[in-house]
Amino acid sequence: MIEPDTIAAPVTPPGYGGVGIVRVSGPAAGTIAAAVAPPLPPPHRAALRPFRDSAGITLDEGLVLWFPGPGSYTGEDTVEFHGHGGPAVVDALYARMLELGARPARPGEFTERAFLNGRLDLAQAEAVADLIESGDAAGARAAMRSLEGAFSRRVHALRDELTTLRAWIEAALDFPEDEIDFLADTALRDRLDALIADLADTRASAAEGRRLVEGLTLVIAGAPNAGKSSLLNALAGADSAIVTDIAGTTRDVLRESIRLDGVPLTLLDTAGLRATDDPVESEGVRRARAALDEADRVLLVVDSAADADAETPELPPGAVVDTVRTKIDLTGEEAGVIDTETGRVFRLSAVTGEGLDALRAHLRTLLGTGPEGGAFSARRRHLDALDRADGEIRAARTELVDTGAGELAAERLRQAQTAIGAITGETTTEDLLGEIFSRFCIGK
Repeated sequence: MIEPDTIAAPVTPPGYGGVGIVRVSGPAAGTIAAAVAPPLPPPHRAALRPFRDSAGITLDEGLVLWFPGPGSYTGEDTVEFHGHGGPAVVDALYARMLELGARPARPGEFTERAFLNGRLDLAQAEAVADLIESGDAAGARAAMRSLEGAFSRRVHALRDELTTLRAWIEAALDFPEDEIDFLADTALRDRLDALIADLADTRASAAEGRRLVEGLTLVIAGAPNAGKSSLLNALAGADSAIVTDIAGTTRDVLRESIRLDGVPLTLLDTAGLRATDDPVESEGVRRARAALDEADRVLLVVDSAADADAETPELPPGAVVDTVRTKIDLTGEEAGVIDTETGRVFRLSAVTGEGLDALRAHLRTLLGTGPEGGAFSARRRHLDALDRADGEIRAARTELVDTGAGELAAERLRQAQTAIGAITGETTTEDLLGEIFSRFCIGK
């Protein structure tokens, strides 16, 4: 799927630098290069050339690299001009590309063409952006493994097994007169169980990689005046939230992004959860509950100085919760961590900082900031696709075991295959492609 037009863009960041690079890709790339810096160099070899405008005046001098398609990043004819990194020089060279018929590239369009031309699958294309945006060595290694195809190979293995099992079931449906009941074969159930286990393992690795790429969204929730905003400020290391003794100070969701060992962590401070007749505070509570629905994890803040019989705010079913008992500087409680039947409890003071290191260490563990990090980089949409596939496969197994409904089981496996294919782009809509590549930087 090669687009008929030719695109161009600077691929180095705006500003001053030693080198400035402009890339042009498409059917007219060779013609443009021959007009700007003749003659065209041998493929895949750098050649020193003057870069000239339409009047033959030299704009700059630098290296020209010629990559004929399909042996290029995009899979189509591509030329890169490596000149000096002054904005005026880069802008003049870029303007010359447009003058010769190229159009400005959209964000991520070079990588989008690499995907459309079969040079990368969609998971690998997304790994390009993950590699560029990685905040530490572990994240970069994870993104590189995805770019090299580690994640895609796992996905393809799952897809191939789904294809085999679908063929098994559909063959049994096509030959119902056969004396052997293939749908009741225990080997079929065993392979479905093995597939479910393989998918769970892939999802666990993807979840770890996703934390390295996107981090976690952590919602700080609790009753009014429990110390939520003070905890946000302490973790962020800044006075981001207003702190007063008046209950209900926070009326909106306050978002703060921090990094722990280079991995992003998004903290959301929310309005105190309580029934109220105040329309503004009521809206704040509604937004707080909406944030809880999107949270990866919840820090439930409890005022250790409050009435022990105070009602605990209701949280969404299935929420993953850590409890933080704050204000121990007022109660004299000892800082520390205890494990209870309902989860882990941290005792700390956001004012003095006592006990905060234990909470930070816990968050680092959740983010997976060990020396190796995730097996490969992944994103939330990948996890959603794996979850959908898991649900369909489990439903297919239930259909076979409980009802022997092979037609329904085959359809469930087809739906699972569609979900899996969305990860690598085999079953992806144009709208999703537009959303993914629009988040790339221009020039990539």
